[in-house]
Amino acid sequence: MAAATDHDHQRGRVRVEPCFKRVRAYLGGELVADTIRPALVWEVPYYPTYYFPVADVRTELLRKEDGVAHSPSRGEGTLYTVAAGGHEAPAGALRYEQSPLAQLRELIRLDWDSMDAWFEEDEEVFTHPRDPYTRVDILPSSRLVRVEVEGVALAETSSPRLLFETGPPVRYYLPKTHVRMELLERTDVVTHCPYKGQAESWSVRLGDTVHENLAWCYPAPLPESQKIAGLMCFYNEKVDTFVDGVRQERPATRAG
Repeated sequence: MAAATDHDHQRGRVRVEPCFKRVRAYLGGELVADTIRPALVWEVPYYPTYYFPVADVRTELLRKEDGVAHSPSRGEGTLYTVAAGGHEAPAGALRYEQSPLAQLRELIRLDWDSMDAWFEEDEEVFTHPRDPYTRVDILPSSRLVRVEVEGVALAETSSPRLLFETGPPVRYYLPKTHVRMELLERTDVVTHCPYKGQAESWSVRLGDTVHENLAWCYPAPLPESQKIAGLMCFYNEKVDTFVDGVRQERPATRAG
């Protein structure tokens, strides 16, 4: 990662950078905030969140709460309920007016999950803001990939697509025609990724044993991830994955 610049401020684990996308947030179908000068704030190491300039937030929709949010790095924060479109989001907004991080004092943080919809420019974004330091590469490969559970082969192919994403382990996306789909059962679980889109989840049934949500598939991924459309991927944290005959070590992640 590049060294800190004038636009890259840190205190503890918090990093703040300017962003030049138009960002909008809605609640109950009503616009709550609209800005072309958001700030990206890394409160946790995994991904950033958006903070809006106060002038770009419809503050008449905010109602101050009695509670206070405390952060060792950001200071004492005032909580607000957001009321819009007939909906209310308690603690949906937060402002650190006396923050030791001066660049946060004139900004308002909207809680991602409290809002109904988020847009970067005119594209809806799910899960969290896109991290400008995350890259996704999807490469065709001729490496032989085999997936097993309890010694039972679930898939084997010499034409996988390997997805390399900054941070997570390599993911092996396999054609459904090379997967024993008769052993897989679609579940009701749906997940979202800001880089790939909406995914279906699948469990594996071996006799009377069901291994819940071991695989996923993006039937209609976002344009930048079209190369994995309709392909199956297994959590290599939870299955045995062999690449060119060599069993891969199961990665340790939050999914494992």
